[in-house]
Amino acid sequence: MTGKSTAAASSEHANARFMTQHDRERKWPNIRPKLAATLILLDHSGPVPKVLMGKRHAGHKFMPGKFVFPGGRIEPADRRMTALAPLSAKVEEKLGKRRTKPSKTLPRALALAAVRETFEETGLLLGRPGKLDAPPPGDWGAFVAHGILPDLSELHFIARAITPPKRPKRFDSSFFCIDAKWIAHRVDGVIGPDTELVELVWLPLKDAQNLDLPHITRVVLKELEQRLDAGMGHELPTSFYYEVRRTWFREEL
Repeated sequence: MTGKSTAAASSEHANARFMTQHDRERKWPNIRPKLAATLILLDHSGPVPKVLMGKRHAGHKFMPGKFVFPGGRIEPADRRMTALAPLSAKVEEKLGKRRTKPSKTLPRALALAAVRETFEETGLLLGRPGKLDAPPPGDWGAFVAHGILPDLSELHFIARAITPPKRPKRFDSSFFCIDAKWIAHRVDGVIGPDTELVELVWLPLKDAQNLDLPHITRVVLKELEQRLDAGMGHELPTSFYYEVRRTWFREEL
């Protein structure tokens, strides 16, 4: 990482210490992190908020059997897809910070990637009714075929994290959150014993912490809990986690 954040970096934060203390094996050739996005769905219909977690297939080489949020890498089509409403200006601003190659299209592409990946992995479409005659090639065609278009205005930017060097896969991941009331349609049959996510569960945040989770997922759940306590406003700072020489740091964007 290079450059300075407007908020001072700190390795003393409890979540950063947790990441440092749980360092993992580093034996793979170093690769550039791939841009990725993740979507956390929150259900506020009950007495306590519940979060959607998906269990990865046990046969995966990467994080087998772990519970995760739906998400994945951005694709070229994500930069060209239409949305009914843009991101909050505050969210877009924070998504553009601390980038080695800033791009005006990247914040929107990351948000759309989170929505698309959620659809592909869970069958859940986030957005509102709308029509698009010529969607970009790929999975967006299947999305808009259901008469739904994404609405980015309700997406909250919770955290960003970069996988350390010499891990088998590296991602520069942006973690978004949205209320489950924005689920506009559900496609059945997406989850099964041979799919990427073999199970979906809605759990209170405290209970989700007891699942078999990647370390960063556990940290993001804690960040989400703090964000909920603070009111979930777009103006609240977003946590940015990265590692330098085996020490994790947390900045606020």
